[in-house]
Amino acid sequence: MEKYLLNAPKQSVENVVDSLFAEMVLDKALYDFQMEKLKKQIDQSLISGDRELFFSLTEELKKLTT
Repeated sequence: MEKYLLNAPKQSVENVVDSLFAEMVLDKALYDFQMEKLKKQIDQSLISGDRELFFSLTEELKKLTT
């Protein structure tokens, strides 16, 4: 049984699929950006010799990849 809401725009299946695809693309772009940023910060912490920051950032990286 379908439910209808007054004044609610009807979305076609194509619109829903397009919206989901757009959301997936944005999620992937954000993930890639965060990964690249973390990797650069990890590299910088190694260059500067900051062990605490290195371990903190690698923990963040582990969380992001699991």
